[in-house]
Amino acid sequence: MSTSPASPEPAAAASVPAASAPAPAHTPEASLAHRVPDLGALQLLLAVARLGSLGRAARELGITQPAASSRVRAMERQLGVALVDRSPRGSRLTDAGALVTDWAGRIVEAAEAFDAGAQALRVRRDSRLRVAASMTIAEYLLPGWLIALRTQRPDTAVSLLAGNSAAVASRLLAGEADLGFVEGLTVPGGLDEVVIAHDRLVVVTAPGHPWARRRKPLAAAELAATPLILREEGSGTRQVLDAALGGLARPLIELSSTTAVKAAAVSGAGPSVLSELAVGEELAARRLVEIPLAEVQLRRDLRAVWPTGHRPAGPGRDLLALTRSGAGSGGRRS
Repeated sequence: MSTSPASPEPAAAASVPAASAPAPAHTPEASLAHRVPDLGALQLLLAVARLGSLGRAARELGITQPAASSRVRAMERQLGVALVDRSPRGSRLTDAGALVTDWAGRIVEAAEAFDAGAQALRVRRDSRLRVAASMTIAEYLLPGWLIALRTQRPDTAVSLLAGNSAAVASRLLAGEADLGFVEGLTVPGGLDEVVIAHDRLVVVTAPGHPWARRRKPLAAAELAATPLILREEGSGTRQVLDAALGGLARPLIELSSTTAVKAAAVSGAGPSVLSELAVGEELAARRLVEIPLAEVQLRRDLRAVWPTGHRPAGPGRDLLALTRSGAGSGGRRS
């Protein structure tokens, strides 16, 4: 009985470079960021294609040749194909590398367009700053801060909307301002805050008022029983005074600006309660007299505020930093 010839031994499998091994199967959960090379790797591949040398590509991009080689190998492992044939005569793209390079060019062009668009958005953002501030801060602190900001950002146009603390909050919540400054005791919901300085309210009168000659500090009950020249309800000054007197402050006149209140007090119309920031010059010149208080503290925090989750960026961030550094400010810092 004849025997069939022995079957030949199977040929040894050809070795396959690790770079050309198939990539792991993609799972639906796999992130695109883990499957697509980063921009730096794609720019390196484009430079290799253009210059024909991994070393020259590395020098152009400011990295070492070993780092460039490592990045190419990592990209080949990530994609599961060989991209570059390296030899003493230079570096040549494989057929797969040429295809990937073509795709890489489109991705890099799209990234450059994205970057240009983002830069345009930053320029537009940085070209203006809308600030809303309560009256005392607007009149006595913000001018110095804005002068300091001007030296840092001469091309930024700043608009200032002055009003009481309630109006500032409303403008921020309505998207009409980027950054606000308030003097009240509380901040409405929907706003984030940071204390930037401290302030003290003082009772003042014209020198001819009977209180200007008193020797004993003024008691809270007497202050509450006396009609005063006051800021309107909703102002930070009024909030602090009402809280200190249990809501018993009696208005003689209600005015909507610190300057108007101060002018009325200087004229002798009656006593008033104002920020010491606002009356420093008048006290020094004896156009107004501070009346010492007993049993009551009229202190408050000055706050920067902005819509919740939207911390100021660009010129708003710089202005906030200036307020906290005390630049151009006469107030007590936090």
